Amino acid sequence: MASVDSFGAKGRLDVNGRSYEIFRLSAVDGAERLPYSLKILLENLLRTEDGTNITADDIRALANWDAQAEPSKEIQFTPARVIMQDFTGVPAIVDLATMREAVRDLGGDPAKVNPLSPAELVIDHSVIADVFGTPDAFERNVEIEYERNRERYQFLRWGQTAFENFRVVPPGTGIVHQVNIEHLARVVFSRQTEDGSVTQAYPDTCVGTDSHTTMVNGLGVLGWGVGGIEAEAAMLGQPVSMLIPRVVGFKLSGELPEGATATDLVLTITQMLREHGVVGKFVEFYGPGVGAVPLANRATIGNMSPEYGSTVAIFPIDEETVRYLRLTGRSPEQVALVEAYAKEQGLWHDPDREPVYSEYLELDLSTVVPSIAGPKRPQDRVNLSDAKRAFREALRDYVRHPEPEGVKGYDEASAESFPASDPPAFHATNHSDAPHVFHSAARGAQGRPSSPVRITLRDGTECEIDHGAVVIAAITSCTNTSNPSVMVGAALLAKKAVERGLSRKPWVKTTLAPGSKVVMDYYERAGLTPYLEKLGFNLVGYGCTTCIGNSGPLIPEVSQAVNDHDLAVVSVLSGNRNFEGRINPDVKLNYLASPPLVVAYALAGSMDVDITRDPLGKDPDGNDVYLADIWPSAAEIEEVVENAIASEMFARDYADVFAGDERWRSLPTPSGDLFAWDESSTYVRKPPYFEGMTAEPAPVSDIRGARVLAKLGDSVTTDHISPAGSIKKDSPAGAYLIEHGVQPRDFNSYGSRRGNHEVMIRGTFANIRLRNQLAPGTEGGFTRDFTAGGEITTIYDAAVHYQEAGIPLIVVAGKEYGSGSSRDWAAKGTALLGVRAVLAESYERIHRSNLIGMGVLPLQFMPGESAESLGLTGEETFDIVGIEALNDGVTPREVTVRADGKEFRAIVRIDTPKEADYYRHGGIMQYVLRSLLTR
Repeated sequence: MASVDSFGAKGRLDVNGRSYEIFRLSAVDGAERLPYSLKILLENLLRTEDGTNITADDIRALANWDAQAEPSKEIQFTPARVIMQDFTGVPAIVDLATMREAVRDLGGDPAKVNPLSPAELVIDHSVIADVFGTPDAFERNVEIEYERNRERYQFLRWGQTAFENFRVVPPGTGIVHQVNIEHLARVVFSRQTEDGSVTQAYPDTCVGTDSHTTMVNGLGVLGWGVGGIEAEAAMLGQPVSMLIPRVVGFKLSGELPEGATATDLVLTITQMLREHGVVGKFVEFYGPGVGAVPLANRATIGNMSPEYGSTVAIFPIDEETVRYLRLTGRSPEQVALVEAYAKEQGLWHDPDREPVYSEYLELDLSTVVPSIAGPKRPQDRVNLSDAKRAFREALRDYVRHPEPEGVKGYDEASAESFPASDPPAFHATNHSDAPHVFHSAARGAQGRPSSPVRITLRDGTECEIDHGAVVIAAITSCTNTSNPSVMVGAALLAKKAVERGLSRKPWVKTTLAPGSKVVMDYYERAGLTPYLEKLGFNLVGYGCTTCIGNSGPLIPEVSQAVNDHDLAVVSVLSGNRNFEGRINPDVKLNYLASPPLVVAYALAGSMDVDITRDPLGKDPDGNDVYLADIWPSAAEIEEVVENAIASEMFARDYADVFAGDERWRSLPTPSGDLFAWDESSTYVRKPPYFEGMTAEPAPVSDIRGARVLAKLGDSVTTDHISPAGSIKKDSPAGAYLIEHGVQPRDFNSYGSRRGNHEVMIRGTFANIRLRNQLAPGTEGGFTRDFTAGGEITTIYDAAVHYQEAGIPLIVVAGKEYGSGSSRDWAAKGTALLGVRAVLAESYERIHRSNLIGMGVLPLQFMPGESAESLGLTGEETFDIVGIEALNDGVTPREVTVRADGKEFRAIVRIDTPKEADYYRHGGIMQYVLRSLLTR
C-alpha cells in the first residue's frame, strides 16, 4: 500500500454491496486527456507513490505528458502479476532457487527469496508433435512429453510448494497466452493490502517471460514481454524501469469483408506498423471500428505486437470485453467490478472520442484481403493471390544450383494476370454460391524450378515432391487457436473438403494443437472433429508446438528426400513466428496463414500452386474442386460459433486448472526451502551466476584487448542467438549430452533443457541459419579462433579458448539486433560465453534490456555508421574506453572504441538510471540479491 497520497486520490468504489479502495485518476489534473494505456500507468504511480522511488513529480510528469516529445522521463512501473511459460519459467525458478543458496551463503535468510507479486506458470512449450495423424496422437505425445521432462516437472512441482505466491498450470491444459485471456487475467485486480485492512481495486497489469504476453492487451490489460531475469526481479518486488513512451493511435473503421479472417487483419496491421516504425512505443486502438472487432480478434492483434516491434498493442475496455468475460466463465462479481471500475476511472472506450496521441495511423477494415506472410519474417505479408509468384521469387535465395528457367518468379501469362500494380483485391468466382473472393480459372504450375523427386512412403504410397512442397501444415500457436472464428472456419473448410472427396497430400505432416481444451469441446459439440481427423488434423497436444520449433520430425521418407536432394520445402502454420531455422531443421521456407488456409495448403500440397485459381483436387467424378467451392461463409462460421460455444465449457475446463491429471499428481515431489540439486541431472543444474559474489559490487572497468566472437548482419533474431529447437548429435550440446550418457533419441529440445546452463551455452549462437561474417562460407555456430591462428571452429569452443586466455569478447552486428522472442538465454548464453559488449546499429527493446540484466554492455554505432562504413572486419582487437565513469555515478552517453588503429565513438545504450544500477552490480540478479541482504 502506498505510504504517500500527494493528490488525495484515495477513495472508495461500491459495487453490488462490496466496497473497494481505489486511487481516482480524476484527482490529477491532465489525467482525462491521456490515452487509455497511460491512464493505467498513472494509476499505477498513484497507488505506489512512496516519496522516494515514486514521487509526486513522477505523477505530474506523466499527467502532463507531451505527446510529441521523445521519451526521456523514467518512471517505475509495478506490475500486478507475472506470467511465465515453462521454457522461460524453468530457468527463472532455477535462478530463484540458486538465489536462495546465495543469500544463505552471504549470511541472509533464504526464505526472503519469494515472489512478492503473484506469479503463474503455464507448462505449454514442452509437447512435441512426434506422433500425428492418428486417433491416439495426443495420448502418445503426452506420454513422451512426461518421459522427456520428468526432471523439469518434478522441479516445478517443488517450486510450487516451496515458493509462496507461485502457481503452476500443468501440461496438457493449453497455451499460456490463451489460458491467460480465458482464465488468469482479472482485467481489474482486487487484493487485500499487506495489513489486511482493506481490499484495493486496480487495473490488472502484468509482465511475462514470453514476448507474446501482449495477447492479453486485447482484454484491456496492460502487459508485455520481458526477459526471464527482469521477470524474476518483478516477482521479487523490483519495479520495471521504463521511459514514458510515445503512444501511436491506430484508428479502426469499417468491418472485415467476406472471405477475410482475423489472421489476414493481423498480418495487414503487422505490415503497416512495421513499416511505420513502432519499436519501443505503445500502440493503442480506438475509433468506431473497435466495437466491430471481436475480443478474439483483438487478442490476435495484441499477440502479434512483438512482430511489429511495439511494447504493447492495447484495446480499451468496452461492452465486448465484458461479454467475453461472461462467456469465459468469470464470476458475476468480477464482471460487475470490471465494468464499474472502468467507467468510474475513465477507462471505458468512447468510440466518438479522439484522444491525443504521438502518431496516428488508420485502417478501414473493409480493405483487408486474404494474406499469408513469409518465407521468414512475420511482417512480409503477401496477398494470397500473389503467393505463388512471391514464393518463386523467394526460392532464388534458397536453391543453391543455378536458377533454372522460370524461377525468376512467374511466366508472361502470370504476369498479365498478376500485374505488380494490381490493387489488393480478388476477382469474383463463378462457382455456385461460394463467397465471391477467389479466382477460379484453372492455371497449372508453370515454370517448375526443378525435376520432382519420386518417393515411396512407408504405406506404399508413391508420390513426387519438389521445391515448394508443403511438408508441414500446422494449426498451432496462441495467435489463432484462441480465435473461434478462424478455428471453426478451418473445421468447416475441412468438412466441405471431405464432402467433396478431397484429402491431404500424402507428404504433408498435418497437426492440430489448440490453445485450450475448449476448442475441442466446441468442435465436438458442432460435430466437426471427424472431418479434421479425416484430413489428418488429429489432436497432437494442447501447447505451443510447431510455432516454436516443436514440430517433430517430418515423414521419414520426405525428410530423406529433402536432405538428399537439397529441396527447399515449406511449412504453413497458423503461428506468429516463421524465422529461418525455427520451425524444422529440414524446412527452409515458412509461411504464416490462417487456420483455414493451413487446411487448404495441406490439400494443395505445394506453395508452387496458386490456390486462389488452381484446383485443390478432384471430386470422385473427376471434377476440379477450387478453394472457392469449400470456403465457408461468415454466416456459416457465425452460426457454429453461436451454437457450439458456451460459458459452461470454460467453467468446466478451468474448474481445477492447477490440479493437473493423474500423471502430474503422481510425480514424486521434492520438499524443503532449498532445492536438492542432482549432480547427474542433465535438465536442471545450479548455474554459476553468483559464484565468487561479494556483498558489495566491484568497480566497473573498461574493456581492453577484446576479440570479436561473431560479426553479424541485420535482423539477427534471438532465435539466431538463443538455443532453440532440436539438438544435433554432432553439435557441442549434443557432444555434452552424449558424454553424460544421454542417447540422441532422448536429447529433447534446447527449450526443455533451459534449466541446464551447460547445454544452453553450447547452443548459443549455434542456429543453423546463423551467418557469421567472421567465418565466411559457413552457416551455423562457427567462428574464427584467434587463439589458434584464426582457424574456423565452433563458437563455443572458441569462447572456451578465449576465456582460458583471459581475453574478453564482443559481438558486432547490424540493425534490429535481438528482434523476436524475449529469450533470456539469448542474453544469458552471451554473457556465459564471455561476451562483455555488443556493438550494433540498433536493438530490439527486450534483448537490449536483457543484455544489461546479464552485465553485458549494449553499444550502438553512431547514426549513419556501421561496421562496413568504418571498415571493421572483425579481425581487430578492440578497446572500449569511458564506461568507468559509472563508478562516479555518471552514465556516459558515449564511449571511445579503438580497433587496430581505427578510433570512433559509440552510443551507450544504458537508457535508465535503474539499468545503470544493474550494470554496476554485474546484472539484475546480483542487484536484487544485494537488495534483499540490506532489507
